[in-house]
Parts: sequence; structure tokens; C-alpha cells
Amino acid sequence: MTRLARPPRRFRLLPPNDELGWTPFAWLIYLPAYTFEPLLAHRPATHFALVALATLAFLATYFAGYWIRGPRILLVIAAQVALGVLTAPIDTNAAVLFVYASAYACRLARARDALLTIGGVCAAGLLTAWAFREPPFFWIMIVVLPWVIGGVNLHFAQLGRASHRLRLAQHEIAHLATVAERERIARDLHDLLGHTLSLVALKAELAGKLVERDPARARREIGDVERVSREALQQVRETIRGYRASLDDEIVRARTLLVAAGVEADVDAESVAVPRAVDEAAALAVREGVTNVVRHSGAHRCRITLRADDARLRLEIVDDGRAGAAAEGTGLRGMRERVESLGGTVERRHDRGTTLVVTLPTSDDVPLATTAERAISAISTKESA
Repeated sequence: MTRLARPPRRFRLLPPNDELGWTPFAWLIYLPAYTFEPLLAHRPATHFALVALATLAFLATYFAGYWIRGPRILLVIAAQVALGVLTAPIDTNAAVLFVYASAYACRLARARDALLTIGGVCAAGLLTAWAFREPPFFWIMIVVLPWVIGGVNLHFAQLGRASHRLRLAQHEIAHLATVAERERIARDLHDLLGHTLSLVALKAELAGKLVERDPARARREIGDVERVSREALQQVRETIRGYRASLDDEIVRARTLLVAAGVEADVDAESVAVPRAVDEAAALAVREGVTNVVRHSGAHRCRITLRADDARLRLEIVDDGRAGAAAEGTGLRGMRERVESLGGTVERRHDRGTTLVVTLPTSDDVPLATTAERAISAISTKESA
């Protein structure tokens, strides 16, 4: 088998995708004053050779510093300070090396550590100036420029870190919002299609039994299947657009489903005016509760009661079918999450049948905290901490 050869690695002085671009090369504009000072001052050739070697060593540490993060950057700073101390006796422009060293302090994670490092570089420069009796401009450069350049770099580094954290938070929020939307679509499709397909299956089964015995009624049942299928298609379209069925419409559909399944329907529901989010949650609770009665309970009778006052809406679905504390499925869990996110409660009791009780607040200040909104709040709290 032929193995593909790896492309040769490209030599880089700077990390790929570095936001600084070409500016690190521009900042080397101060280095020639240091490198050629012995030559311009007519010092011995050995001095120029030593400074040239020191320049090469400095360039190695200079570009290495752009690849290093965290405490290891102190090694780069120490190396540049050492080069400044060693060449100060033969090169009065060695002060620029202390300035370069202070510029790397911003790569430390904590601002306090960066300021202490700049102070240490200045102290080393001042001791060097005192020990070798450097001229006044050396002292001025050591006292002023490390704080100015180091401080400016620290400021922009902190802005860059804050921007990076913000981008990470935005990506996380977008991801959580996508997950929440997928959960909503899955929950809504389950609520919508589970109910409707159950009705289609029941009517199709009934039509199959009646096709020879009562063809006219069988045709009516098939017509109902066609009508319900078209309604299901419309419901899916409405759900994609973010529309939800109203509670009144869902009560009517629930009665139809129960009757089609041969379950006696006893509906006592008053028309209520509640916030839209509450209306949608109650409608889906009716749909899920009645669908479970038809699918799993084997009940002969089902009573739906709906009442509301100024504080709470109460929905109760009671059947006389098989009682049993079965585990909650996807539909019930989704309904519970939706109701509880609005400040409501869901209770299931199993005693000579199953009783489902759902309560929801009817006030206008309903908490509408979705999964994505809770994630945003958590990230904001973490950032502020």
C-alpha cells in the first residue's frame, strides 16, 4: 500500500493566525541602535562582535516569546534582561533590551504578576545603570519606557483575553440555543404527531373492520383519516413557524380522539383567558394526557376538567384504566419541563386508574426561562464572578 508523504513543515518565526500580523517585525526598529552602537562609537571590533552575538541571541528569545504563554515567559524575560546586563558596559544602548523584556510581561495570566515583573525589570535596569555609571538617557529609558510600553501591552492583552472569553461565551450560547431548539422541535413533533397519528391509526383500523359490514361508515372514517392527515400536515407547518394550537382547539380534538378510541369522554372545561405561553403549555398537556389514555390505559371513561381563577389554571385528566406507576416517557418529561419552566406543577396519581393534574400560573408575569436563557444567565453569572 502506498503511503502518502507528509508535506514538509514550514518554518515559522511567529505562530500561525497570530492577530498581531506584521507588527512584531516593525517593533524591531529599535534594535539597530543597539547592534551598531559599538561600530558607530569606534569601539574595538571585539565589542561589535560580542554585541552582534548578543543580538542573535536576543532575536531567538524575541521570536520564541510569541510562542510561549504562562509562567514560562519569565525565562524569555530573564534571558533578555541578562543580555542587557552583560552588554551594558560595552553598549550604552543596551537599555532597549530591558524595554523589550518588559513588553513580554503582558503574557502572564494575572495583571498583578505582570506589573511585578515590569517592576523587577526596571529594578534590574537601574542597578545596571548604577553599577556601570551609564549616561542619563540610559536612566530615563529604564525608568519611563518599560512602564509605558509594558503597561500599554498589558492593557491590550487584557482586552484581547476579554474578547476571547466573550467569543467563547457566544459560541457556547449559540450551541446551547441550538440544542434547546432541537429539543423544542423534537418535543413539539412528538406532541403533535403522536396525538394525530394515534387518531389516524384508530380510524384506519375501524374503517378496515367496517369496509364489508358498513361500507358507507367505512368511507366516512377514511374521509376522517384524510381530514386528520391534512390537519397534521398543517400543524407541522404551524409548529415550524413557531405557532401552537390553542387550548380550546385542543379540548375539541381530545374529545374527538377519545370518542374515536371508544372511550367515553366527559369534558368539563370553561373557556379561559391566560397568557399565550400558559395556553400553549396547557394545550400540550391536554394532548399528551389524552394520547396516553388512548394508547396505554385501556380505559372506558375519561374525564377532563379545566378551571381557572386569578392565580392558577388547573387541568385534571382522570381515567378508569389500568393503574400503574409507569416511568415517564419522552412526552411526559417534555410536558413536565415545559410546565415547570412556567412556574407550574405536574402531578400523577395511580389509584383505580390514572389522574394527571397540571397547574399553571395565570398572571402576566409568567417566567419564560428557556434552556438557552438559563444558560446565558449562568454564563453571565460566572463571568461576573
